[in-house]
Amino acid sequence: MHKMHNAPKTRGDPETTGATLHRASLYDIHTSLMGMGVNGPNSRMIIEMVKIKPGDKVLDVGCGTGNLTLTAKKYAGAAGSAYGIDASPEMIDVARKKAKRSGSETVFEVGLIEKIAYPDATFDVVISRLVIHHLPDDLKRQGFKEIYRVLKPGGLFFLADFKPPTNPVLAHVTSALVGHRMMQSNAWRIPPMLTETGFVDVASGPTCSAFLAFVSGKKPTA
Repeated sequence: MHKMHNAPKTRGDPETTGATLHRASLYDIHTSLMGMGVNGPNSRMIIEMVKIKPGDKVLDVGCGTGNLTLTAKKYAGAAGSAYGIDASPEMIDVARKKAKRSGSETVFEVGLIEKIAYPDATFDVVISRLVIHHLPDDLKRQGFKEIYRVLKPGGLFFLADFKPPTNPVLAHVTSALVGHRMMQSNAWRIPPMLTETGFVDVASGPTCSAFLAFVSGKKPTA
């Protein structure tokens, strides 16, 4: 989600048509600057909007270096669990090291949004931050079908992604951090895709972040 060219695929990368980010240390610097570190203000904002509670089983899709996933685990508590998947082995390696250092039992695995390696109806909540804009529309739709599959009936999918900034100064600063091409992404295009997938109670709107909007939907209970 930061300003860098997508690195060439390396040995060990799973095959995907979506962008795979590398340079995990640089990624961490940028996410920290934007308040997205472990238990950072942006991470806490998202988890609190999702209303993750003790005992929840949470999946973070496109988890990067694990900041949002580890924050989710804090809210899910000892009775709950959190899992993060990402297409980049480098990101997962850093995420696992963070979990080990902090004594967190959060699980991180190399994996793809379009082929999630968990059984049907596994998770209470699936979250994703600044991932969907990396994917072409056909991959978005495929990923949403997989997320729908792994959610329990009544489970919630919540994503946060770019919205076009209206403030020109903010647009310039954010574009410098994440790159102009990524700022062309628009979260408002996603709700119809969730509805097509079968999600109900689809909602979207602003967040407390000046550059992020949210989109959410639930898997029907029957």
